[in-house]
Amino acid sequence: MSEAVVELAGVVREYPGAPPVRALDGVDLRIGAGELVAIVGPSGSGKSTLLHVLGTLDRADAGTVRIDGHDVGALSDAQLSALRARRIGFVFQQFFLTPGVSALDNVADGLLYTGLSLRERRDRAHDGLAAVGLTHRETHRPNQLSGGERQRVAVARALAGSPSLLLADEPTGNLDTVAGRGVVDLLHELHRAGTTVVVITHDLDVARSLPRQVHLRDGRIERDAA
Repeated sequence: MSEAVVELAGVVREYPGAPPVRALDGVDLRIGAGELVAIVGPSGSGKSTLLHVLGTLDRADAGTVRIDGHDVGALSDAQLSALRARRIGFVFQQFFLTPGVSALDNVADGLLYTGLSLRERRDRAHDGLAAVGLTHRETHRPNQLSGGERQRVAVARALAGSPSLLLADEPTGNLDTVAGRGVVDLLHELHRAGTTVVVITHDLDVARSLPRQVHLRDGRIERDAA
């Protein structure tokens, strides 16, 4: 069995209200290094909350969360920020690219807080764009790129820091069918290269195309299937 990148045991996340809303209700989940996993479920199932917990953007109220061997509950806010910067890459439905800035520098800017020089950041950005097949577009600005290309730039930015875990939140949500298929193919390529990828999606076709699907409903894992 491969080393675990994600380990959740009895994780609970509750939001205040009358009555309180239990968004995650005793979630147990293990994701090994190099896996490609879909987290799927209807609106309100807990997918977004699970993404925030996996990405250390939100703390669990109960249970244990380990990311790349680190017990998230035992870390300070500064240590959590460092863990996110060095171990976790994020890809969102919105591309969040800076207008007027080249693809190369959009990727390099994702490494601003690593302490690397501009040249080192651009070298890593070049490698990241090569990984997603976009070196021929690295001088282009976002408005000169298609939707699928912009999402690939966002993936390259997430990869540039060599994260242990890549989290993709509805990565095909703003794309047409052809561009969306291209992004899914890219995720498969990254999986074959050994990247651990977790895709949060409500699209059952996207989920079925991935090797493992974890189905959430009402904050609980309903089914976990290859």
